[in-house]
Amino acid sequence: MTDYLSLVSDLIRQARTGGADAADAVLVNGTSLSVASRQGKIEHLERSEGRDLGLRVFVGKRAAIVSSTSLDPAGFPSLVERAVAMAKVVPEDPFAGLAETWAPQDGIDLDMADPAEPAPDVLAARAAAAEEAAFSVRGVTNSEGAEAGYGRNEIVLVTSAGFAGHRVGTSHSISATALAGSGTDMQRDYDYHSTVYFADLDDPVKIGKSAGERAIARLHPTRPNTAKIPVVFDPRVAGSLLGHFSGAINGAGVARGTSFLKEKLGQRVFAPGINIHDDPRRVRGARSRAFDGEGTPTRAHALIQDGVLTTWLLDSRSARQLGMASTGHASRGTSGPPSPSTTNLYLAPGALTPQALMADIKEGFYITEMIGMGVNGVTGDYSRGAAGFMIRDGALAEPAAEVTVAGNLIEMFANMVAASDLVFRRGTDSPTVRIDGMTMAGG
Repeated sequence: MTDYLSLVSDLIRQARTGGADAADAVLVNGTSLSVASRQGKIEHLERSEGRDLGLRVFVGKRAAIVSSTSLDPAGFPSLVERAVAMAKVVPEDPFAGLAETWAPQDGIDLDMADPAEPAPDVLAARAAAAEEAAFSVRGVTNSEGAEAGYGRNEIVLVTSAGFAGHRVGTSHSISATALAGSGTDMQRDYDYHSTVYFADLDDPVKIGKSAGERAIARLHPTRPNTAKIPVVFDPRVAGSLLGHFSGAINGAGVARGTSFLKEKLGQRVFAPGINIHDDPRRVRGARSRAFDGEGTPTRAHALIQDGVLTTWLLDSRSARQLGMASTGHASRGTSGPPSPSTTNLYLAPGALTPQALMADIKEGFYITEMIGMGVNGVTGDYSRGAAGFMIRDGALAEPAAEVTVAGNLIEMFANMVAASDLVFRRGTDSPTVRIDGMTMAGG
């Protein structure tokens, strides 16, 4: 087995002797396997393996990145030479540099690597079972297929400041997409699940049946009249609101002044009782990691406490721009510089069940699918296509489609109420969410 840690460490030593004042390098060794089934037949079987290496060097306050798919040490001198030559001619960046806070790995075991790799025929059986279950739902007329997958990623990060880290993560997934109806009245829907360990993955039959039932429920949708009403976001789409929030507290955007929350640190942004967390050290979490893309140790953060914004998401560069310290949120690939991003982001559950959350709604809209990305990150203006179900007298009623929901994220956050049904499934997770006073535009 190749000693990747020693290999990357040697590259860093060569970078320092080759003219770099500082350097870091990341190696990604990945394997993926997927099998798709459609109409009872294997539609594709794909396996890919790849190794990518990225070297970043600093010459004074100038930085450059080069990447390669070759791990042959004989090519390291030319890789270093190109990187240093590039760094000498690019403009200076006063905020450039390695992370200033790092520590040896603390030995924490996040249990991120399932040792067993499934055989292709096992994945094929999972995909076939999911599609068969979708077709077993009365009214399902067609299928876009089902897919089962497996992935393994090994990451090595070494810096000239003395950090050397290694981590391995695996993933297992299953998905199915079903169609119901015919002609112009066809509707589609899906379900999926992804976990670190196969033992935690939902039964393919459950996934397929759920996809079929969801598609059937969407048949014969109406286009409701335009109104200002309460809107309820299904957990499957409520996570998108957290995505808009995390984008608005990304330190790079805050430093540029392009976030609608740029002046809100320490202020109430969400309704009282709302708490949003980012926990990179949850055992078997979808995006768990002990160190970030710069070697900074990670830790859990309460981004929102009782509605109050407590921090930005910072890597070392954005932290320097803002006169703060990195929060351990740097993420990077092999061909680009680090940038802030979340890990296991979630909205803490509230006290009410989804049914209780909707009980007093005379007329509202329950969203199960969102379309488009009509969000202005500078102003917070929000307008997205949606589909789902009308809410009448506190219960789900007829399906609705071709709907636009609109508002402003500042007002939406301030009016948000969370239900109690949080389940960790996606990496960014939310319970059912209710927001009053949104505009629904239909027919």
